[in-house]
Amino acid sequence: MSDDKKLNLPKTDFAMKADLAQREPTMLAHWTAMGLYEKRKAIRQGAEKFVLHDGPPYANGAIHLGHSVNKILKDIVCKSQFLNGKDTPYVPGWDCHGLPIEINVEKKIGKAGDKVSAKEFRKACRQYAGEQVNLQREDFKRLGIIGDWEHPYLTMDYKFEANTIRALKALIEKQYLIQGFKPVHWCFACQSSLAEAEVEYADKVSLSIDVKFNVVDEINFLKKFSGKDLGQGKISVVIWTTTPWTLPANYAVALNPELEYALVQVGSERFVVADAMLKEIMARWSITDYQKLNTVLGAELKGVLLQHPFYERHSVIVLGEHVTTEAGTGAVHTAPAHGEDDFRIGKVHGLPIESPVQGNGLFAADLPLLGGENIMKVGDHILEILKEKNNLVKAVNITHSYPHCWRHKTPVIFRATPQWFLSAKQLCEIGLSTLPGITWKPEWGQERMAKMLEDRPDWCISRQRTWGVPIPLFVHKTTQALHPKTLELMESVAKLVEKDGIEAWFELSTETLLGNEANDYDKISDVLDVWFDSGVTHYAVLSQRPELQFPADVYLEGSDQYRGWFQSSLLTSVGIHDKAPYKTVITHGFTVDEHGRKMSKSLGNVIAPEKIIKTYGADVLRLWVASTDYSGEIALSEEILKRTSETYRRIRNTARFLLSNLYDFDFEKDKVKNGNLLKIDQWVIARASETEYKIKEAYNRFNFHEVVQEIHHFCSIDLGSFYLDVLKDRMYTCKTDGEPRHSGQTAMYHIIEALVRWIAPILSFTADEIWKNIPNRTIESVHLREWYTEEQKRSTEQYSSSLFSDSHRLNPEDGDLWDRLIFVRNQVNKAVEIARSNGEVGSGLEAEATLFMHKNIFEQLSQLGDELKFIFIVSKVNLEKLEDTNEQAYITVKKYNHPKCERCWHRCSEVTETKTICDRCELNLNGEGEERKFA
Repeated sequence: MSDDKKLNLPKTDFAMKADLAQREPTMLAHWTAMGLYEKRKAIRQGAEKFVLHDGPPYANGAIHLGHSVNKILKDIVCKSQFLNGKDTPYVPGWDCHGLPIEINVEKKIGKAGDKVSAKEFRKACRQYAGEQVNLQREDFKRLGIIGDWEHPYLTMDYKFEANTIRALKALIEKQYLIQGFKPVHWCFACQSSLAEAEVEYADKVSLSIDVKFNVVDEINFLKKFSGKDLGQGKISVVIWTTTPWTLPANYAVALNPELEYALVQVGSERFVVADAMLKEIMARWSITDYQKLNTVLGAELKGVLLQHPFYERHSVIVLGEHVTTEAGTGAVHTAPAHGEDDFRIGKVHGLPIESPVQGNGLFAADLPLLGGENIMKVGDHILEILKEKNNLVKAVNITHSYPHCWRHKTPVIFRATPQWFLSAKQLCEIGLSTLPGITWKPEWGQERMAKMLEDRPDWCISRQRTWGVPIPLFVHKTTQALHPKTLELMESVAKLVEKDGIEAWFELSTETLLGNEANDYDKISDVLDVWFDSGVTHYAVLSQRPELQFPADVYLEGSDQYRGWFQSSLLTSVGIHDKAPYKTVITHGFTVDEHGRKMSKSLGNVIAPEKIIKTYGADVLRLWVASTDYSGEIALSEEILKRTSETYRRIRNTARFLLSNLYDFDFEKDKVKNGNLLKIDQWVIARASETEYKIKEAYNRFNFHEVVQEIHHFCSIDLGSFYLDVLKDRMYTCKTDGEPRHSGQTAMYHIIEALVRWIAPILSFTADEIWKNIPNRTIESVHLREWYTEEQKRSTEQYSSSLFSDSHRLNPEDGDLWDRLIFVRNQVNKAVEIARSNGEVGSGLEAEATLFMHKNIFEQLSQLGDELKFIFIVSKVNLEKLEDTNEQAYITVKKYNHPKCERCWHRCSEVTETKTICDRCELNLNGEGEERKFA
């Protein structure tokens, strides 16, 4: 086209093809070079703080999709709150002590005390954890997460280790620490106790046996039953167990005091079982010939002595409310060293709490009959012994849910060992009282946490490992009492650890701190449960770092953390501070494939974040996270990624169109005042205003999928399907510096300024790329800005053209007009499409549309006059009023038989062979430019 007919064609350096995988690393390097995080801090200095506290991932192995979901959600929260004008420090952290690191180090250099000293082993663990932190840090940064990556918190930092000791000291000062010999979950692979959060349940095949405990004094026993005919033969109380290996530790049989127990004749002997279960028990034992002789309340049998089934000692009948008729025989085998209820009953009745099971899973060598055997393999031998003693009633294999170590996936046992505990009762009572004052997302989080706290056992915080924060206590060798100056001694140890790390305790001689008392005290060698490490970050991080604050505004983690970090943080916080460590708790689900299956290597359905980033870019991964209702399971597949990529492309192309029509626009010089904007431009700004309100509300409710839905709807429906489609003619054909074009540019400028902020928390790289292509940029990054409307409100100079200006609020009549126009436009499009498919027209601009409308619609549309053709993108529009209100409104389309303007492609009567452009284009090229009011 010759210069005298040229169009205002779009142009921009903002590429159509994203090339995110190549472009994002360059932008990341730029953020680092400019010190983006530090600049954000400086800009918000003195502003209201919003602190999201990072739950520390474990410093072990490459990040997976779950890590990515978690970190991206946290980043979206922080960035959206930054747009609210708040100071949003984000300090990432890592959990650095514990077994997984020990296992990996053992593979490299061997076990502590075997091939290497404990000191060398701890040094290797520290080095390994540091390497893992560095690897994960780079992966997290690649996701576009903005944070204080140069100053994270590490639970192995000397200062953190010292403050962990001080947190324990604070809990001891408030008398929450208990020294006890109690049954705890014990993993033989770990050779250590486990916390509740380290135990998971899975199916296990176990040997299920019913065992006789013979009554010692049958004559006195029978006196407890009334009646003359009480049968004959040996009398046995029969118990049922799925852990035969615990029988050597049996010292009692528990009955429910309120249950009736039946004396039953079976062949030549008599059994005692719960009467309510009699028929069920006999059926299970395949016994059909039996006679119930009489019954007695369980309470009457208290104190009866029974013969242990294979040792020459007695067990005693005790009473317990925990005994039910749900399974077994109603008589519960009780080994106080191997169960919570058993331990409690044992303490009440003064039973021996003795466990012959060693930490490696073997019975002690001096245990009669079974010494040195592996408890998980001893079942057959115990059966032989019981058969030999004639004390076995029934033996079968069953599959049931059983506790397993979450790391090794191996069965664990309850085993009584000397351990240190935090008293759960009072901590849980305080914790429960704080729950109503916390915001839970989803709301069911409060009930779930309450259930976790109700009746939870004391927290075993001691571990028998090498790599961990020590429990720096001195215990009297005779009385087992803590040293009277324990709190002072702990502070002394904390100061040493702050200087030299945990090695300061392990290398410390008792004499250094205790002097002449050294020979009277044992130095504890246990280390703290890693859940205690991470659980006290509110004390060691939030309360210590000046840029943060306690309590945090938000804790955000996976749903498994109700039994993990959420809970350990709550219990230690109410113990130290008497209040919860968080104001809001946000939970996300786990990643699954498109079929709802958990992602696992064995199923081959794992999708690594690294692969997604290399193929699609981090912004597409971020968009997928934001698009999903994260409160439930989060599904991902290649198909889902492709759909997400299409959504990304729609947003990117919308931004590109807006930018490409602003290349010659200077907002301060060329902006059109509100009252002079074309009506459609006022409408789209009002729609942007409404959309922004919804987006901000959704961000503040942490409903990011609603944010994506609003953005996508605005880009694809309000803009793509309507406004931008209508706008093209005006932008390309109107006078370059005329008011109709500047009106459209003013609207587009407002929209791109708003849109770039809407997407910034989610599409962080793309938003900054858009930002750099908006004309007249002086600020380096969109991530240093507030919401567009908030910035406008602060500027009295710009307030007259504010996106939220009152003149841009649609009144009901205007709203109704544009709703009608969009509806009718869709009907016109359908009619044109039918005409095209019938071969009557080649395109919309070849068409003449006649609209037969009722009075109200006719009058509304008549306001637009000849500008209706720009709305409907046809060359001619005729309006006809229907007088009969019962007549159906309709549209006709036919070919508009006039030549095509060479420049705007509209069909016009004034175009001839010698005059190839229409009058409108002539005016726009060489005159004052056309006037428009609506579109």
